[in-house]
Amino acid sequence: MAVPIADFLAIIDRLPEAGGTDSENWTTFRVRGRTFGYLWPRTSTVGLKQTIAEQRALVAERPDVFEVQFTAGAFGWVVVYLDGLELDELVELTFEAWRLTAPEDLVARQGDRLPL
Repeated sequence: MAVPIADFLAIIDRLPEAGGTDSENWTTFRVRGRTFGYLWPRTSTVGLKQTIAEQRALVAERPDVFEVQFTAGAFGWVVVYLDGLELDELVELTFEAWRLTAPEDLVARQGDRLPL
């Protein structure tokens, strides 16, 4: 049931104009300069941008897999434990984080096609 970090990075690679910047303890993922996710390899966790309603629902449903990271404006970021979910769920969550962040032209071009 655990998702390897390499699989998460492969999802990022399939998202238009998404890329990561490494720092000492984490990698920040952006699309056209706007942040939509983080990776902490040491803890095998990622942080993903979601709506506040989705953040609350995820944490309430599975607090062993999701936790509140922070809120900013209309968005609620979640910490995701990679050892607690399936790949298809991580694909959907990562895609949603990207869609909430990417410019409209990129979102329109991608449509609803998941980064598979």
